[in-house]
Amino acid sequence: MICIDDSEWMRNGDYSPARFQAQTDAINLICGAKTQSNPENTVGVMTMAGKGVRVLVTPTSDLGKILACMHGLGVGGECNLAAGIQVAQLALKHRQNKKQQQRIIVFVGSPVKYDKKVLEMIGRKLKKNSVALDIVNFGEEDEGKTEKLESFLASVNNNDSSHIVHVPPGPNALSDVLISTPIFTGDGEGGSGFAAAAATGGVSDFDYGVDPNLDPELALALRVSMEEERARQEAASKKAAEEAAKQEKGEQQSTSQDVIMTEHATAAPPEAENKTNDPMDDENALLQQALAMSMDDPAASLAMQDADMSKAAADDQDLALALQLSVQDSTKDKASEDDMSKLLADQSFVSSILASLPGVDPNDPSVKDLLVSMQNQPQSQQQDEDKSPNEEDKK
Repeated sequence: MICIDDSEWMRNGDYSPARFQAQTDAINLICGAKTQSNPENTVGVMTMAGKGVRVLVTPTSDLGKILACMHGLGVGGECNLAAGIQVAQLALKHRQNKKQQQRIIVFVGSPVKYDKKVLEMIGRKLKKNSVALDIVNFGEEDEGKTEKLESFLASVNNNDSSHIVHVPPGPNALSDVLISTPIFTGDGEGGSGFAAAAATGGVSDFDYGVDPNLDPELALALRVSMEEERARQEAASKKAAEEAAKQEKGEQQSTSQDVIMTEHATAAPPEAENKTNDPMDDENALLQQALAMSMDDPAASLAMQDADMSKAAADDQDLALALQLSVQDSTKDKASEDDMSKLLADQSFVSSILASLPGVDPNDPSVKDLLVSMQNQPQSQQQDEDKSPNEEDKK
């Protein structure tokens, strides 16, 4: 609630353009700042002089209705400060939204006729009902007025929620002085931006390009929609950040699994790898197979060896020449053995050789027995060779 001093003292021109006009401009700015700082804020206006204490408009958020009630007001009579504050408290008590904080802003431009004790009693009652009080002291200056108002404020003040501003006469407008005071901004309500814009003539950067004085409903709808859009964008960005974090975590897990599988593969025992890739095993198997075949069938093994030798000889000319020479040598050895056997079988040739040797008597019985045995040995070998094919055929 805003309490207006419309007494006869407001005709003075020490404030530009007059006390009452300067007070009216300041009240208009305060009403705009309070209603625009929060959509749920409500403001009421009442007078304290004239024909009596009068409520012009009950607490409302309609700024147009508040500004309209200010037109056509006249000045007259004496200011009844105590009665005006008590009526303002009663109006706040019957507010619709009980969660709203209660505050009274009173303009005092005329002398205060009430005793300090009466004001302190009213102040304690306001404090008991959790009502904050802001006082704008301007106009008439005397020691008793300032002292009474400060004592009144001290009895109401709770946790620095109440304020008093002394505005001396000067070339500056009353509203210009009040813009930078806590009466405009309140307890963190943040209405000073709108108040500053209105104080410069209304041509300023209004929120979202809409003048709240001309269309407060549109300005409120734009503000609500912008806040919803901001909340939606914040939620979307938060969700995107969470998804990115989850995806990064999944990639790290897959990478760790790949590293573990690679480590297991590299740590596998080398025996299995040697079993599959070692060529010695294949050669050993082939060698064992060849040995088995040679034990089972000698002819087959000889044929296999001949085939291997012929294949190797075909690949290597030196090896082929060596094989040919070895075959010729074996043939010569066999022929020489046959010739020796024939010579030993010739008794006259052997006797002539023994007679030519010094100290050897061919007629010695031991020499004759040796010659007979040597003659019999080649014959027995030939008989064995002749009999062996027949015996093998019989077997």
